[in-house]
Amino acid sequence: MVFSTTLFLLYFLPIFLLVYNLVTKKWKNIVILIASILFYSWGAPKFVFVIVGSTILDFYLVQQIYRSTKEKHRKILLGISIFMNLGLLAYFKYANFFVENLNSALESIGFTELAWTSVALPIGISFYTFQTLTYSVDVYRKVHAPLEKVTDYLMYIMSFPQMIAGPIVRFSSIADQITNRKEVIDDKLIGFYRFCIGLAKKVLIANVMAEQADLIFDSDLNEISMGSAWIGMLAYTFQIYFDFSGYSDMAIGLGRMMGFKFPENFNSPYISRNISEFWRRWHITLGAFMRDYLYIPLGGNRVKSKGRLFFNLWIVFLLSGLWHGASWNFVIWGAYHGLFLILDRLFLIRILNKTGVIFSTIFTFFIVMIGWVIFRLEDLTSIKIYLIKLFSFDLNFEINSVPSFWFIAIIATFFSIFTAFKVGQKIENYVLFQNYLKISNHLVFTFVSVVLLILSLISITSSEFNPFIYFRF
Repeated sequence: MVFSTTLFLLYFLPIFLLVYNLVTKKWKNIVILIASILFYSWGAPKFVFVIVGSTILDFYLVQQIYRSTKEKHRKILLGISIFMNLGLLAYFKYANFFVENLNSALESIGFTELAWTSVALPIGISFYTFQTLTYSVDVYRKVHAPLEKVTDYLMYIMSFPQMIAGPIVRFSSIADQITNRKEVIDDKLIGFYRFCIGLAKKVLIANVMAEQADLIFDSDLNEISMGSAWIGMLAYTFQIYFDFSGYSDMAIGLGRMMGFKFPENFNSPYISRNISEFWRRWHITLGAFMRDYLYIPLGGNRVKSKGRLFFNLWIVFLLSGLWHGASWNFVIWGAYHGLFLILDRLFLIRILNKTGVIFSTIFTFFIVMIGWVIFRLEDLTSIKIYLIKLFSFDLNFEINSVPSFWFIAIIATFFSIFTAFKVGQKIENYVLFQNYLKISNHLVFTFVSVVLLILSLISITSSEFNPFIYFRF
């Protein structure tokens, strides 16, 4: 089940909110847990038992980490917890990738291929794994005490708003809210507004961009024109942003309706002036996770050698790329961004700062778009063909486009650069980050949100095209 379906919007969510708001505080976490198990089971009934079983086991392992007084014992238990969680990720997400590449190598040298039954990928396994890791590591580091109830831990890990598409909610940032959170009407209403904004971004913008991107990327790439290649790249650039940020907005909104304050995950990344800034604005919770749980333990900025510093950056982004999917294009995409982060530290930021805001922003946006081509096409030959087409300078600019593409592309461009201006920043801060609103503001926002919800429902019911980009994550 995904958020942008009539099943979720007209049945699951209304029933859940009704029950959740009727029960007493004592039962609210249980209601979220039951709803989350039902939500996940709808799309992956076979895997829910694996998720629940491993989560319960991890809960008791971390309890022992907290209670143990011997550091050696604590490290062993932490190692078991990390091994179990990363082992699940490695098996479900990367086993097929490993065997396929091993068989290719064996075939090339004349050996018999290994017999292998492909492993199905549980939805959201990457987000699940990172959240379990933050729990065990934060408790080991004594950042926060563990939860006392296994049901509270299951609810934290499996919470349906953010399990399948993020943001990555670190345990230390939400621990106190799990057991003691205040729920006020302003939060519920503001959460509803945020959810409707995210739904509109996903359905009214990202889906249209996805239809255009698929039209070009899934065609015979040898036959597309230079113009089509650029339009396809631009369409996918907007698709992945409005799709991912839309889901993050919906998750943040749903959480707020329940009294949770999930971390922000996007901050207008397409107005960045360099790749380093882009990664401070794009998928913020992943960047923070990689920084605190991988980059800093590797030495971070404290290493004396520049070579080691650059090596650490590259390792982090190679793994970030692999986290997105078990395919070589994701590894190349991670290495590509790692390269530009290193160039930023060597000289690129200094040069871009001298060129002015407009040029540096356009240059960074171009670098990001090229990266999205690598991200979108799994076949390395297709990546090569597409990149050549972008710079073929042929005279054929014929472009096949979906009817609403150009209009929605203008809207997508506007909202992508909206906060580059001070008035845009003020409006965004007022709409998205307020804790309290006047009644008159609530009336306006409610009207706008209901309109967005109705338009989104019309779009969903009138079209069968509603891609879910996170199946591979």
